[in-house]
Amino acid sequence: MRIIHTSDWHLGQNFYSKSRAAEHDAFLNWLLKTAQEQQVDAIIVAGDIFDTGSPPSYARELYNRFVVNLQQTGCQLVVLAGNHDSVAMLNESKDILAWLKTTVVAAAGATPFLLPLRDGSPGAVFCPVPFLRPRDIVTSQAGLSGQQKQRQLLTAITDYYQQQYEAACALRGDRPLPIIASGHLTTVGASKSDAVREIYIGTLDAFPAQHFPPVEYIALGHIHRPQKIGGQTHIRYCGSPIALSFDETGRRKCVNLVTFENGALAEVTELEVPVTQPLAVIKGDLASIESQLEQWRHAPSQPPVWLDIEIVSEDYLGNIQRKIQQMTAELPVEVLLVRRSREQRERIMAGEQRETLSELKVEEVFARRLALEELDAAQQTRLEGLFRETLYSLEERDL
Repeated sequence: MRIIHTSDWHLGQNFYSKSRAAEHDAFLNWLLKTAQEQQVDAIIVAGDIFDTGSPPSYARELYNRFVVNLQQTGCQLVVLAGNHDSVAMLNESKDILAWLKTTVVAAAGATPFLLPLRDGSPGAVFCPVPFLRPRDIVTSQAGLSGQQKQRQLLTAITDYYQQQYEAACALRGDRPLPIIASGHLTTVGASKSDAVREIYIGTLDAFPAQHFPPVEYIALGHIHRPQKIGGQTHIRYCGSPIALSFDETGRRKCVNLVTFENGALAEVTELEVPVTQPLAVIKGDLASIESQLEQWRHAPSQPPVWLDIEIVSEDYLGNIQRKIQQMTAELPVEVLLVRRSREQRERIMAGEQRETLSELKVEEVFARRLALEELDAAQQTRLEGLFRETLYSLEERDL
């Protein structure tokens, strides 16, 4: 049995006003070719197929075209919802896609099923765990403290995985089939990036790896950097196929090719995804920035390099942007983001300089306002929890 584990496509992402359509199209074509070359039996997408609950039409077209084109490979497709995905939107085409060897699992409640080999015979048992929204697995109780809510959710997720595992074992019976599980969540020790949105906000920050059941492989999504969890080969994030934030620039992007033999995990190979849109981050004062920009003086004009410039300057951001625009006017680059250095931003927070609201995340605005209050630890923790729960509710409303 061979599967490709991928996740966090974020089709339809708006990246500082830039579309990622060309990059995603190139990735999906590469994935089709790879599935054919590697004779893969199934592709598992572990959540965040789309970037928003209402993706643009071109993103839906990419998704649907991939499903249709995958039929030429003889490969099964399993699509699991992530925290960015809309349950209703994914379910719209669920029944139609079932006729195209595609299983869509948008919410909690799906039971384990067999993943076939390319010849149609059973190859593995799959536990389809998408992003688990607390409201789907936990009964709300009034009066619980933040810590009690956290324990309640941890227990609920642990029990959900255990029930999936027991049902998978019953389905497997005496057959030497591997059991594969999925998940879209943060685990303890996972390394995140700026593009990763916190989930289980206000309740559970991260799920301990030791609470997963003893399956042969766990295909995780949500974290954009490929990594093993707890040093265990069978619990993995494959990461996103393209860089979704500038702090992912220069990091290798991949999908996991997972091979099973005689019911056991045999090998996991990280297949590197080709980069089709170069990103770069440069830092320094204006003189240093101008010098660093020269590296692209004779670079190909297409595609232009997308730049994040972190500047050390006492000038207003607007003045800095105009100067950088003059520096880059004749270069094959596009400046998507200009911001001050972290050190300067920290000084700004202390009132030493002025900054624009566009440089801050909503979490940073809240943290800075909270820092002005004279609160004890319990009050601060309570306000932080309420803020995170409010953000989560707003995000849920958008899906």
